Amino acid sequence: MRGGRLTQPERQQIAAGLADGLAYAEIARRLERPTSTVTREVMRNGGPTAYRADLAQRAAERRARRRRSTPPRERQGPGRDDEAVREYEEAFTTLLMRQGLPKMAARVLACLFIADTVSLTAPELVRRLQVSPASVSKAIGFLEEQGLVRREREEGRRERYSVDDDVWYRSTVAGARGTAQIAEIARQGVDIVGRGTLTAARLENVARFSEFVSESILRAAEQAREVLHSRPEAAPEGTAGPDPDRG
Repeated sequence: MRGGRLTQPERQQIAAGLADGLAYAEIARRLERPTSTVTREVMRNGGPTAYRADLAQRAAERRARRRRSTPPRERQGPGRDDEAVREYEEAFTTLLMRQGLPKMAARVLACLFIADTVSLTAPELVRRLQVSPASVSKAIGFLEEQGLVRREREEGRRERYSVDDDVWYRSTVAGARGTAQIAEIARQGVDIVGRGTLTAARLENVARFSEFVSESILRAAEQAREVLHSRPEAAPEGTAGPDPDRG
């Protein structure tokens, strides 16, 4: 597959593919690019319905100029490939945005997740993300309302922010309960539309499916919750770790 940054002709092909209703994977195949590259490009430039090649190209040029004119971001940690970390952080951010988080909130949450430290201060987030303090403050406020980050006050009134270990548990449980509500509303419709009808049968199937999925997810979440509070065991000495080139 091709490497390097997207070119303007490639961005025009992406725009044409979106207009034709092609999936990201198909557009990426035609460009000979990873699907993640196309996904990230589209999501950071307005999404599939608002993507414009000319605006995306100008945004990319502005980012390139900004990178040349600003000091390099602090290293993410010893032994890390900083460019690979930045690419991963962008992919993580894109996924969080697709799950419904606003862009800046997604950037802050992704940054907190991949930080080498337990927590970060607002100035540290500003420095790492190279954004304004107001942007970080607004994103933190939103994430706190959603129960996704924790605020702690240190001596000297400095505040630190960290990711709650139970974030994924609560998110999973909330999704499962939402699925249970679908089951409930579907079952209410069975009597309303009249049992024995095609519509009632369809609603009953939706209710049974949703109940099963919801109960299975809730049970699995409870059983696996302790994983969020455990540390991965170190591989025994002499044992080869996973091959990074294998899926």
